[in-house]
Amino acid sequence: MTLQLHQRGVVADTHNDLLMAVAARPPQRWASFFRERWLPQLRAGSVNLQVLPIFIDDEFRPDGALRQMLRMIECAHTLAEGNSDSVKLCLDASDIDDALAQEKIALVLALESAPGLDANTELFATVHRLGVRIASLAHWGRTALADGSGEDATGSRLTHAGVDALTEMERVGVLFDVSHLGAAGVEHVLELAKRPVIATHSSARALCDHHRNLTDDQIRGIAATGGMVCVNFLPEFLDAQPANRSLDRLIDHIVHIAELIGTERVGLGPDFIREVEHDLRRNCCEGPDLGALALPGLEGPSGLPLVTQALARRGLAEHDILKIIGGNVLDLMHRELARRA
Repeated sequence: MTLQLHQRGVVADTHNDLLMAVAARPPQRWASFFRERWLPQLRAGSVNLQVLPIFIDDEFRPDGALRQMLRMIECAHTLAEGNSDSVKLCLDASDIDDALAQEKIALVLALESAPGLDANTELFATVHRLGVRIASLAHWGRTALADGSGEDATGSRLTHAGVDALTEMERVGVLFDVSHLGAAGVEHVLELAKRPVIATHSSARALCDHHRNLTDDQIRGIAATGGMVCVNFLPEFLDAQPANRSLDRLIDHIVHIAELIGTERVGLGPDFIREVEHDLRRNCCEGPDLGALALPGLEGPSGLPLVTQALARRGLAEHDILKIIGGNVLDLMHRELARRA
């Protein structure tokens, strides 16, 4: 029954780095590699709406970051055009509705840490023209716009350019993503934001004291903007003790956030990175153990029905489960991506 519930709802994933793996192939393989490797997994997980973050590795920074960002944007357009029977790159809410009506997967482009833009905040209008609809300002370290959570000891808020970036993003219609932003930066954004903000892949610091997670006050602040928190599945962010990192612990984070701000403000931001890291034969940011990058059964999108099943076991009502697994993200997209600059 829970599989039927999962398939009946809109399933939205707000963070899967699959575009990194696709873009690593020659351009003539982008569409076919996506079709062979990733489309079956998305279908198996009943994913209807997939946010595609654009993250740039250190090897391209700083000089090549902008070029690689543009290359990954082109990759997204190419894979969508080459699989137009199955996916649609969506620029606004009506595109998403059209994709869902045609049983296609709606793809939404995001920038992770605004690579290559630096202090040129007028370029947010440019990337918006190219299809970007969500963006964050930092990753683990420092950028011209803000500090990532790995620099929390600095206590840094947004730079002047970061403040301008927030204003410009709100003007053109790019959702501001606070995931990875340093604690003081999150507070600064919540003071200034005039539009809803989203955390695309963050968990609860009350349950796991990791700098990548959000405090209860930050979670409430995000909800107060009209935004939402999409929970990260990475085991390291779920519990400090490896033995406690489980599907049930993931559900603890979802339930905790729902109890703070309501089931209508929670979503799923799995951060499926294990296969990407393995595929690119690289080590992740804090260690080489690929097994530590995923919960058993949740190595990729095909495992998402397990989350619906676990939410049902926890006793959540069907209508709340449908909100959490994707309905809330769709609602936010309807509200925010209906706007034009």
